[in-house]
Amino acid sequence: MHTPVVKVLAAWLLGLMLVGAGFIATVVLLNGRLYGPEHQVGLYLEALRQGDGGKALGLLNASVPEGSDPTLLDGEALRRAAASLGDVEVGDARTTGDDGVEVPVTYSVDGAETTTVFPLRRTGTEWGVFNVWRFEHTVLPTVEVSALNSVEAAVNGVDVGLPDGRAALASFYPAVVDATYEGKYFSAPPQHTAVTSRDTPPPPLALATEATPELIQAVNDQLHAFLDGCAGQTVFQPTNCPFYYPTNERLAGGIAWSIEEYPSATITPNGGGWSLAPLRGSARIDTRLRDFFSGAIRDVSESVPFEFEADLLVTEDTITVTPVVRY
Repeated sequence: MHTPVVKVLAAWLLGLMLVGAGFIATVVLLNGRLYGPEHQVGLYLEALRQGDGGKALGLLNASVPEGSDPTLLDGEALRRAAASLGDVEVGDARTTGDDGVEVPVTYSVDGAETTTVFPLRRTGTEWGVFNVWRFEHTVLPTVEVSALNSVEAAVNGVDVGLPDGRAALASFYPAVVDATYEGKYFSAPPQHTAVTSRDTPPPPLALATEATPELIQAVNDQLHAFLDGCAGQTVFQPTNCPFYYPTNERLAGGIAWSIEEYPSATITPNGGGWSLAPLRGSARIDTRLRDFFSGAIRDVSESVPFEFEADLLVTEDTITVTPVVRY
């Protein structure tokens, strides 16, 4: 064979080898990045950050628990769940068996580093070359949210109904779930929990609802009005009132009552409603009395402690305090 022909053929073969090597390198590179299991995990995390629950659910190959509340699975609630994770990093896949891998994701919650591991399996190839990876099927975990004497709460900024005071909310993972309640008459400090795994249930969020200063002030105002009405009665024993002045002496002047110390309302939960703790205070009576035997007249100014109870009814629009006086 002529030398020029040999050179051309050799160059052609070398070119084929270089193209083949380049193709193989490209396939390896794409399988490790664009078609690798880590890439699938990255796509899932990005869907969480964007609040795209439909895409995230499909990528995770997950189903939603029957009867659970879906509020956390889309939109603003989902975006907030992902935004609260700091320093998110997808680690290298680790082989777990034939066609199986697990991909660790590290992140921080409240400054503490946490890891969530995602199992995936190679299900085939595209065009006979590029690997296809799919998350192992799972059922989403749930977060239980409850609120004392309330049928609603705000979870990740979205209002959620709480039938019978509680609800189970399905959640992607990793995620941070915040719950709070802010009403006109009642509120609860925020609580939050981290959802880190499909297998480990997160701690429940139990909101301890308390009376707001506005409610306490409104109750105190009604109590003051009630006691002021009692003090306006110019008799030794004001009708349906918690204080009176016992005496065997005769009245020798007017009777004037005043409230020395008003009780302060303490509102506590009770059997699905709210109740007032026993109320204590003191009144003062100013009068003149004549001794029955000697006829001597003396000035009286005495403090009279009292105690009573009251029923409390709070609706969305009204507050009703009903004093209960027992003699």
